[in-house]
Amino acid sequence: MNQSKEKLGLFSIILLGINGIIGSGIFLLPNVAAKAMGTAGIFVLMLDAILVILLALCFAQAATHFDRDGGPYLYAKDAFGGFVGFEVGFVTWAIRIIAEATMAVAFQTLLAGIWPVLKSGFPAMATTTFLMTGLALMNIAGVRISKYVNNVVTVAKLVPLVLFVAIGIFFIKGGNFTPMFPGGHYTAGSFGSTAVTMFYAFTGFEGVVVAAGDMKDAKRNLPKAIAAVMAIVALFYVLIQVISTGVLGADALAKTSTPIQAVFAHFAGGFGSALVQAGSLVSVGGILVASSYITPRSGVALAENDMMPAVLAKRNKHNAPWVSILVSLVIGLIISWSGTFSYLAQISVISRFVQYIPTVIAVMVFARKYGKPVRGFSLPFGPVIPVISLVISFWLLYNAWLADTTHMQFITGFGALVVALPFYFLSKFYKKPAEMMTPVAPELKD
Repeated sequence: MNQSKEKLGLFSIILLGINGIIGSGIFLLPNVAAKAMGTAGIFVLMLDAILVILLALCFAQAATHFDRDGGPYLYAKDAFGGFVGFEVGFVTWAIRIIAEATMAVAFQTLLAGIWPVLKSGFPAMATTTFLMTGLALMNIAGVRISKYVNNVVTVAKLVPLVLFVAIGIFFIKGGNFTPMFPGGHYTAGSFGSTAVTMFYAFTGFEGVVVAAGDMKDAKRNLPKAIAAVMAIVALFYVLIQVISTGVLGADALAKTSTPIQAVFAHFAGGFGSALVQAGSLVSVGGILVASSYITPRSGVALAENDMMPAVLAKRNKHNAPWVSILVSLVIGLIISWSGTFSYLAQISVISRFVQYIPTVIAVMVFARKYGKPVRGFSLPFGPVIPVISLVISFWLLYNAWLADTTHMQFITGFGALVVALPFYFLSKFYKKPAEMMTPVAPELKD
């Protein structure tokens, strides 16, 4: 079997990245900024977009040195050693599992809006179980099937958003943007807390680098894909927020729990409302498809580097890591049965910084260790972008701490660091395969 035919090309990587970001967040959260800051909430979204673009550029730079599964784990291990690498890798896997469980709960919540019987109890659990199990079986069937399903679902989820922007722009009322700031809604500290909440809509971009081992020419294609993905997503999100505000006004936007559906219904009636409702389901389902593909690769990376039992890296005849897929499924199901969308989402956002911050610092380490790549992507302005990324990241974490009065979500978000400790010491009993003994070769040595 020719394994190269079962790897992702540049176009499929871009669609995987888009699919991994655009999900329930943009359909369910645009009204959050309007509630906190009125029309000026648009600036919160722009700040988050800038931060994520800067972070994505750092990930793109780090990706030029690696072409194996792992992403943040490989970056941290190469820059800081085995212990830090394991902590980041373990948390990355945990984050992906939490995110997938979050999306499963979100999908079940959206379905319950159509069929209320699915709102709670056994029907709700059965829905998430059926969905996550079906996706796991799809991924066990191989990379090729997953790629085709991801591509189709991503295009399908973008259709209602493209229509929303193309049509909605003609229904914007300039008066809805005044006053721009503070818009009668701002209260002290709300900018930071709103930025943390809205940041959820952008998370997921980092997942695409985890599956580098299943991509064609990853060192060249990944940086290009990451840059393209973030440009497309940021443009979509800002346009959606602007149009939502321009059509409904900040007051009406703040009062609706389904902002995009309300805006579409405003200028397209029942058809528009039904289209967005269907689009929401496709969107969340799509991000589940991407997550179910990426998540097990985090476990594979740890196993391949002797940090988890080697059986996790075992692949079937379709080149699918079936053991890691099943382990991720079981843990994800337990998490999906135990929490709600909003609580899991906030934990997911906070814990992601465990992989963002080490990756940003690793980029500066690589600059000294390897210099600039001989060819391909090269981060401009030296250490400026990583430093700005760190400053904004710590600012968001500080505001997350202030917003969570009990600090339980914050503590839970970073709790995986402690949980990882015994697994790290157990890893010393695992036998390192001979092919993994050689150091990771940077782009300079190609």
